[in-house]
Amino acid sequence: MRPDNRPADALRAVHFELDAAPYAEGSCLAVFGNTRVLCAASVEETTPPWLRGRGQGWVTAEYAMLPRATHQRTRREVTSGKPSGRTQEIQRLIGRSLRAVVDLKALGERQIIIDCDVLQADGGTRTAAITGAWIALKSACLYLMEEGLLKADPVTGQVAAVSAGIIKGEARLDLEYEEDSTADADANFVLTANGGVVEIQATAETDPMKPEEFDALFALARKGIGELAVLQNEALKARR
Repeated sequence: MRPDNRPADALRAVHFELDAAPYAEGSCLAVFGNTRVLCAASVEETTPPWLRGRGQGWVTAEYAMLPRATHQRTRREVTSGKPSGRTQEIQRLIGRSLRAVVDLKALGERQIIIDCDVLQADGGTRTAAITGAWIALKSACLYLMEEGLLKADPVTGQVAAVSAGIIKGEARLDLEYEEDSTADADANFVLTANGGVVEIQATAETDPMKPEEFDALFALARKGIGELAVLQNEALKARR
């Protein structure tokens, strides 16, 4: 049995709270079981220096984990003067995932930064961050349209992310930490709502993953992304 007695193909209890950071142009608290990530979108009416004058905007992300998001306190990365390699890799992944479904020219010469702060971690923080970040981004773009700053929605698609892994020979969806830390193989899938592949990160911890095992994980991920896309859209209906 799984730690929370879920079926192998079931997501954790998922909830998205819109406008969780009311001063941001768009925000979402993404809850996946005991994992909680606050995603806040900030609009800046300027672009990075290397993009100025090109007639397009930019979407990027920053990721951080609060010191007591885990069982033991972790030092704030600001004390070391730079983000860790893991943090840089995750925030780049979030940024790439969002830009895959944004028309940067339609965004105009402005930048949207999504801050993803992990309040509590129990596995799947990067996938929860991507899924919540899309909601925050979409909400921010709807705000820009309502304010007359954009004529059309630059968000061209819907993206979400979920993990899957092989534990004791069984393919399981949406791993919590207890499962993730003992998995024989695990993967993070970033997919669009219509099944397009944005990015897949897959690792075998012991023996190489068999093709049929990967296919089983991919099938679970497609199922999970479909369910997450429905929840994302339902959450957006609650925009203030």
